[in-house]
Amino acid sequence: MTSSVSGDGEKTVTSVLFVCMGNICRSPLAEGIFREGLAQARLSELVAVDSAGTGNWHQGDAPDPRSVETAARYGIDISGQRARQLTPEDFDRFDLIFAMDRSNEATMRARAPSSRHDRIFLFLEHTLGSRADIPDPYYGGGDGFEDVYQLLREGCSELVSRLGRELRQPSG
Repeated sequence: MTSSVSGDGEKTVTSVLFVCMGNICRSPLAEGIFREGLAQARLSELVAVDSAGTGNWHQGDAPDPRSVETAARYGIDISGQRARQLTPEDFDRFDLIFAMDRSNEATMRARAPSSRHDRIFLFLEHTLGSRADIPDPYYGGGDGFEDVYQLLREGCSELVSRLGRELRQPSG
């Protein structure tokens, strides 16, 4: 993990990026759930968090209303997030880059310099040891968003716990 300064001037110890296809369903939910977990664990000031999409179709758009609704049911407000496309600089800026599915993981590996491949992970594989994808709920109903929320919550909870242990270890 590296120490850096986030865009708002705060010193961070590590940085995490969640990536899906359009940055309106899965990755905004992951970002919101993870931020909430960091806040509860009092780690917010140590971890910079963002989300992006491999595509640019929704750039500048708010998250899908079904994602916003699902997050709100659990007291998480993601309505202020705006979709953005993954940039080449993201591979340098973020320590941990999580793909929501294998397709996005492959896209990122194709775009990233080989020296940055060690930063790219399939989210559920890294957090829960499962090679499963977070399914894209975009074309389905509300139940799909609930299922995605639960998968993300479980993975984010594990990631917060793991980072908490690592960040609280004395250095040296």
